[in-house]
Amino acid sequence: MPANHENESHQIVFRSDYFSSALHEIAHWCIAGPERRLQVDYGYWYAPDGRDDATQKQFLQVEVLPQAIEWGFCLACGVKFNISLDNLNGDKTDEFAFTSNVAMQLSQLLSTGFPARAEEFISVLREAYYPESMRI
Repeated sequence: MPANHENESHQIVFRSDYFSSALHEIAHWCIAGPERRLQVDYGYWYAPDGRDDATQKQFLQVEVLPQAIEWGFCLACGVKFNISLDNLNGDKTDEFAFTSNVAMQLSQLLSTGFPARAEEFISVLREAYYPESMRI
C-alpha cells in the first residue's frame, strides 16, 4: 500500500500468521520499479482464488520471479520454501512444471545475481539469521 493521507509510510501487507507471506510480498516489492511502488499492489492485477485454467497459467507466469526471489530469501534465513499455486478452489495446473520454472529462475539468480533490493534484503536476512559469529 502506498503512503496516503491516512498513512504517511508505505506498507507491505501480508498474512500476519505466515512468515513466507511476508517474504513473498517483499519479493514483489524488490522487483517493483519506482512508479509501481506508488500503486496499490504495485499495479499488478490479481485474480482471486478460483481462477480457471487460462487465468491460472497467466497468473503463474508472473509469479515465477517473485517466488524465485522468495526462495532465495528462505535460503538466506534458513526456512523451508513452499511453492504457492495460490488457487485452492480453482483449476489445478502442473505444480511440478511451475516448481521447475521457479527453481530454474532461482538458479539463474544465484548465478547472475538478484535484483539490487533483493540482494540487499538477502544480506540483511543472512546477518540476522546467521551472524558472522555463527558462520563456519
